This record gives sequence, structure tokens and C-alpha cells, in this order.
Amino acid sequence: MINSIGSLSITELKQEFHKGTVSPVDAVSLLINDIEKYDNDVCSYLSIDKESALKAAADADISKPLGGIPIAIKDLINVKGQPCSCASQMLKDSYIATYDATAIANLKSHGAIPFGRLNMDEFAMGSTTENSGFHITKNPWDHSRIPGGSSGGSAACVANGTAIASLGSDTGGSIRQPASYCGVVGLKPSYGTVSRYGLVAFASSLDQIGPITKSSADAAVLLSAIAGKDPLDSTSIDNVESNPLSKLNGDIKGFKIGIPKEYFTDGMDSNVSNCINDAIKTLESLGAEIIEISLPHTDYAVSTYYIIATAEASANLARFDSVRYGHRAQSPNDIIDQYKKSRSHGFGQEVKRRIILGTYVLSSGYNDAYYVKAQKVRTLIRDDFTRAFDKVDAIVSPTAPTTACKIGEMSDDPLEMYLADIFTLAANLSGICGVSTPCGFVDTDENKKLPVGLQILGPPMQESKILCISDAYEKATNWLSHKARQ
Repeated sequence: MINSIGSLSITELKQEFHKGTVSPVDAVSLLINDIEKYDNDVCSYLSIDKESALKAAADADISKPLGGIPIAIKDLINVKGQPCSCASQMLKDSYIATYDATAIANLKSHGAIPFGRLNMDEFAMGSTTENSGFHITKNPWDHSRIPGGSSGGSAACVANGTAIASLGSDTGGSIRQPASYCGVVGLKPSYGTVSRYGLVAFASSLDQIGPITKSSADAAVLLSAIAGKDPLDSTSIDNVESNPLSKLNGDIKGFKIGIPKEYFTDGMDSNVSNCINDAIKTLESLGAEIIEISLPHTDYAVSTYYIIATAEASANLARFDSVRYGHRAQSPNDIIDQYKKSRSHGFGQEVKRRIILGTYVLSSGYNDAYYVKAQKVRTLIRDDFTRAFDKVDAIVSPTAPTTACKIGEMSDDPLEMYLADIFTLAANLSGICGVSTPCGFVDTDENKKLPVGLQILGPPMQESKILCISDAYEKATNWLSHKARQ
């Protein structure tokens, strides 16, 4: 019998099922034990659906691609019969999902078991998971540090060995950045690759569901399960690369990889820069051709993103009005007072900040000056990537300019938190795909090791290409063998 099921990858657990070493019921039971034993220090989970998971495990068909594999779920993706609070007091104890998100329905059809609700920044607004309405999730490598965000719980549980794999969402780097900080693999698919039906919206033109896993091969397996056109989401599309796992052959000879000069700035941690430069040398040794490129509108990406994202957030979160569902203030004076008190009490500071910013940029007299102009700059940023991909197959950069900061270090400086997304958010503005994979460690003064992530960006619908590159890099290095919890 396996003692720590959470240390296994999807591929490894499937092998154990077929060998008869462990059953799906055993796997779920052992995973529950791992969570109860090891999650108290990290706090990845908001809730665990033990009874339903064990029942699904008993009925699992291991002949299916993900038969019997438990997958942890970020708390803004609807799973029928489970709470979906978006880590917000606005929805605490007041909303149980009445349907499955399409990504969840697809997982189930492939035999997977959605298991557990994962902590996050409230309504996915944040980069640290300190903005959760319930508790702070900690980095498994150093409990005094953040795991990143907004999918901090999704990355921390995989790194901590309390999940086989997880689903997160990425609006401006919310899968890739926590994957980098926690030393795991995080894939942001191209916009439209995965249906957003059943994903609680933050910014509808930017949001995308994706996997966080222990390897690029696992990411390919999960992507195959959740991707596809969905009549319930008009923005979803058929991805011609239907089996990315088959493309992971370790061969990247002749691949042209672009290095954007704008992403290697003075503000980057020198230790992070060293890890990235070493990774680039490794890719070159594997036969890739390294080419310097330019993404000239990079300096405008952060401000463009935070205008568009907050504007869409303001519109999307208007539905949480305390009338139909959600937190309702007691004894209001009238309906307007009810709206004010309920939203003031139900939403956290960061969510309120973004709603206010978004409402402002959409208001009369400012819409053209801010929102319309930002959409024009978004087109310029997208055109930068289009021109770059005419020359190269993929683009490589740091996932984040630093390693994970201390808890509380950026709490009083939202701008500093926003700037931490500088290398990731342009991919969301452009609709392209990106993956973060571990590429080294930085030693801290406390004798801890903090992971560094290598970001690989590819053209729209070319997930197979970037996963092929990250998989080849992983096979040529040993970073994936390092575990946060020994």
C-alpha cells in the first residue's frame, strides 16, 4: 500500500490503478489522510467533499483516461452540489452549485473525481492569496511566504503533495505565477480553448481555466480532458491540437525561441535572472535556436490590463446585489441601503478597490479616455506577439520578476502587487497560451529554497508546442524531482 498518494503524478497513479496496487477508493482515502495531516500548515483547502468523493471513487472506471483520479478545484469553478464561494464572504454559506461547469463535466466524462474546494484571492482578484475572505494560504517551501495568486491554493496543494493535480483560472497570470512560486507546472491555455461556462467571471475577455500539475505531461493529459468547443460558451473554439501528450517527444531541435529584451529588466531579481539564463542555455543545448526579439508595447501592458480587467470586473460583479443570493445585510433602511451595506460587508478591500476603479473608467466622460484607449493599446500588444511569432515558435521569459515574497510584504501596496504580474498578463491581453515550469531555486537568508519558474509563451492554439518545449526542458533537468514536502 502506498503511504503518500499525494506525491504521485496522474501518470503514476494511473499505473498504480492498473497494477492493482491501489484502488480509486484507496487513493481518495489516502489523499484525505494526507490533507488532514499536512494541509493545516499550508491551508490550501476551503472544504473537502469526502462522502461524494468516496462514492465517486467506488463507482470509478479506471479504463477511462482519468478514471478514479481525484482533481482539486479552485473555488470559483462550479461543481454540482458543492459550495462555490469564490473565497468571498459575499457567497459564504449562501450558494451551492446547481450544475457542473463544462470543464468539470468534461473531467467527469473522462473518469476524474472533482475533489475539494481550493483557497484563492477573493473573486480571483489578487496575486498573493492574502485577499481570500477566509484565510491566507502559505507557500509549502516556506510558510512565512505567499504561494502566489489568485490560484494560490491550486498551486500550493500540488506542491505540498495534498493533491494529484488541480484546476485553476488565469486572468492575468493567476495559474502561471503561483505555479512559479510553488515549484510546479501551470498551464494557461489559449483564450477559448477551455469553456468558461460555470467559471464565475472576473474579466470575461481574459479569464481561462487551466491545469496545475506535477509535470508538463500531466498538464497535457488534463488539457486534453477539459478542452473543446462548448455550445454553452460562444467564445469557446475547437482546438486542432486535440492530443498534446502525443507531441511530447523531447525533441526541440530547430525550434526558434524568442527572448524579449523588454522582459529582462533591471528590476528583476538577479538570482531569478541567473536561473532563467541557465534555462535558456539548456534549451539551446537541446538544439533550439535562441533569437532576441522585441515586444515594444510591454511598458503599457500593466496599465492596459488593469483598466480592462477592472472595467469587466465592475460589470460582472454587479450581479452580486444581495437580492437574488449572496450576503444580505440585516435591518437596512431601504433597498439602496441594503445594496450599500451588503456589498460593503460582503466584498473585501481588493474587490471593492477594483470595482470602484472599473466603474470609474467606464463612467460618462472617462470611457473614451481610459477604457476605449486601453482596448486600442491591447490591439497593439497583441500585434507585437503576432509579429514575434512570425519569427519564432515560442517566447521564453521569467514567469515572475522575483521569488515569493513574505506574507504581508505587499499588503499595503497594491501597485507593487500589480507589477508582480508584468511578465504574465500580456498573454491574457493577447489570448495566447503560456506555461510555467520550474527552472531552479534561490536560497534565502533563512536557509530555505524558493522555486523559480520559466515561462514559455506560444501562439494561439499551440499548447502542444509550448508543452513540448517545457517537457523537453524538464527531461533535461531535475527540478521536478525537488519536493516542498519531503
